[in-house]
Amino acid sequence: MKRPLRSLIILLGIAAIALGAWRIFYKKAAPLPELRTEVVKRGDVLATISATGTLEPEEVVDIGAQVTGQILTFGKDIAGKTVDYGSEIEQGALLAKIDNSLYAINKKQAEAQLQQAQSAVLSADAGLVQNRARLEQARAQFNQAKKDWDRAEKLGPTDSLSRSAYDTYQSTYEAAKANVSAAEAACEVSTAQIATSKATVMQAQAAIQLADRNLDYCTITSPVKGIVIDRRVDVGQTVVSNMSASSLFLLAKDLKKMEVWVAVNEADIGSIHTGQAISFTVDTFPGMTFQGTVNKIRLNATMSQNVVTYTVEINTDNADGTLLPYLTASVKFEIDHKQDVLTVPNAALRWRPEDNQLAAGAENPFTAKAAKPDSAKGGGKSSAKKKSSSGVLWVRDAKQPKTVTPLKVRTGISDGVVTEVMPLDGNATLEGVEVIIAELRESSAADSTETTNPFAPKFPGRGRK
Repeated sequence: MKRPLRSLIILLGIAAIALGAWRIFYKKAAPLPELRTEVVKRGDVLATISATGTLEPEEVVDIGAQVTGQILTFGKDIAGKTVDYGSEIEQGALLAKIDNSLYAINKKQAEAQLQQAQSAVLSADAGLVQNRARLEQARAQFNQAKKDWDRAEKLGPTDSLSRSAYDTYQSTYEAAKANVSAAEAACEVSTAQIATSKATVMQAQAAIQLADRNLDYCTITSPVKGIVIDRRVDVGQTVVSNMSASSLFLLAKDLKKMEVWVAVNEADIGSIHTGQAISFTVDTFPGMTFQGTVNKIRLNATMSQNVVTYTVEINTDNADGTLLPYLTASVKFEIDHKQDVLTVPNAALRWRPEDNQLAAGAENPFTAKAAKPDSAKGGGKSSAKKKSSSGVLWVRDAKQPKTVTPLKVRTGISDGVVTEVMPLDGNATLEGVEVIIAELRESSAADSTETTNPFAPKFPGRGRK
């Protein structure tokens, strides 16, 4: 039992060694692919930040209704046509007319109340005059009664003045005194009635002013000269004005000056500043590029799905009227621009060789063994800065063209297609050097001509020679 098991294990070990040797031999024997190269050449590099925004009119006026009523008619634009989308409007031109019959009735009611209040004022004035006359009469009677009472009081009840006459003078004096007080109170009441009537007059006058203002609000006029971007009502529609004015028209003062409102990610907002040059395109005009400058960075950031963005306002000239409001703009902020610098395609910095493509004695700087000495030279922030500004290009080996050797360089700005490169050694020359950007793997003729049915069953083959 032990001997057959030992023999089986030995056979399996021999088979594994043979399979490993075959794989190593096959891998070494496999032909190296052809390499595609590009030349390091001089050019211009423009580093940008891309974002998406919306075209907005620079000044927009939202015209609403401050009264409730039915739309009766629309006004006319500069061309004499009924106000509609895209109509050009002069300042003060009629935009719409709202039914004012209810407000006209309110005005008539206010005028009637004013007349009543004015009549009440006149009546109160007349009453005051009468009460003042009565007050003068009461004072005269009081003075006479006071004199009679003063004489009677000196004589007293004697043979010359009977007791009954004495009491009569006293009661007459007190009655006259009371009449004066009553007349003064009546004058004060009349004065208060006059003040109340005058307040009622002012209230009625205010009601008339309110009715006039509401009647004026029934005529919607344009406060500015501009173009109608949006008409939000139709003839016969009833507008309702509650706490806020109902929006009827949206006017743009001048479409020759437009703004682009761009949402910029918080990671890029630090590179944006006022006066910065930008370029943008819109889908409706392919092949056309428009220019602008940053006007303002709004500080009220917004958060959506844990992403913080800031709105950046960009001014752009639209003198020819090509751009339309609310188009989607693909914006590029110009961060840096360098001219006549050495550049390579970004693919050259991304390409990585296989181990068998390395020339004899060449080390791959991206392996842990090769990267360890560089990382040990310095640590912290300086190492990170150095690493972030460095790159590796690959060039053909002079003796074996299908193998490559690394060429370390310093990298600069990138526009997403090419990147600025500089030699680590100031005396080295990069211009004209051929660098690897990809491999050329040609498919066999059988692969290119063979047609297969994707629904047919697949059988194992014998392999390709």
